[in-house]
Amino acid sequence: MRKFGFLAGLLIAALVAAPAFASPIVIKFSHVVAVDTPKGQAAEYFKKLVEERSNGEIKVEVYPNSSLFDDKDVMTPLMTNAVQMAAPSFSKFTSFAPSLQLVDLPFLFNDADHLHTVLDGKVGQKILSDVGSKGLVGLAFWDNGFKQLSANKPLLTPADAAGLKFRIMSSKVLEAQFKAVDANPQVLPFSEVYSALQQGVVDACENPLSNFYTKKFYEVQSDLTLSNHGYLGYLVVTNKIFWNKLNDQQRTLISQAMKEATEYGNKLALQMDQDYLAKIKASGKTTVHELTPAQRKAWKDAMLPIYPKFYDVIGKDLIDEALAAGK
Repeated sequence: MRKFGFLAGLLIAALVAAPAFASPIVIKFSHVVAVDTPKGQAAEYFKKLVEERSNGEIKVEVYPNSSLFDDKDVMTPLMTNAVQMAAPSFSKFTSFAPSLQLVDLPFLFNDADHLHTVLDGKVGQKILSDVGSKGLVGLAFWDNGFKQLSANKPLLTPADAAGLKFRIMSSKVLEAQFKAVDANPQVLPFSEVYSALQQGVVDACENPLSNFYTKKFYEVQSDLTLSNHGYLGYLVVTNKIFWNKLNDQQRTLISQAMKEATEYGNKLALQMDQDYLAKIKASGKTTVHELTPAQRKAWKDAMLPIYPKFYDVIGKDLIDEALAAGK
């Protein structure tokens, strides 16, 4: 009996001392785009790195194509830890982090180098700080490239946009941007855009080339203008409930994997742009238009006057700092 009691005691002690991660830590990562986009590929690469380096201690479940949540619905489950990671577009955060509206401003960035100088510097840190005050942890900025305009007619001058119903993400900046050219902005979830274009609920939209091709918008838009007027990026976030439960080693592993996945995805975004453009042209269904310098200036001159409307919301100093980084 004594021996049995001793062995039982050892068993109980072993169970009590068993590590908390005997079962894998699960990261549910929700996003809305296709797997074969820069964001989709970066998420898969992040999964690969984390699972390999944690030796199975951490499992990443990636849910693409709005298969778990739309971006408009993901914030509550993210904050309550029903989802551990998401990569919504910046516009989804602007209700509680107004500084993020900065990146929606039209013609703010000259090119990708200018963009990364801004997001990797003090402006980017300010944005992450704003998001961090709301129970979230900002992990990385992911590129999806610069946005282009599309419709069922050529959009070569601002006057061509007048009266068209443009699908937009929920963003006061994007709303003002299209009103500046006398268009009618309509907020719609990304998952509904194809059918809305097909049925004439909206006439036009703005997208990076990766989204335009992978969601087959070329089937329902006859004309695409290479305007590079705005940037579409994503903020990869987790929540403090999940983050604070991890130990230092786990946080370091996830952070390093995210850093490498970010570099991978952002480089891919640049490379894939040219591939997608070639595929769009090859489809034979969409005519691609390149703006002359004079035409591009006309669009810029029409949209830049919206900046002062957001000085108080975004911060004039933040806007000025972003513009100065490109000089």
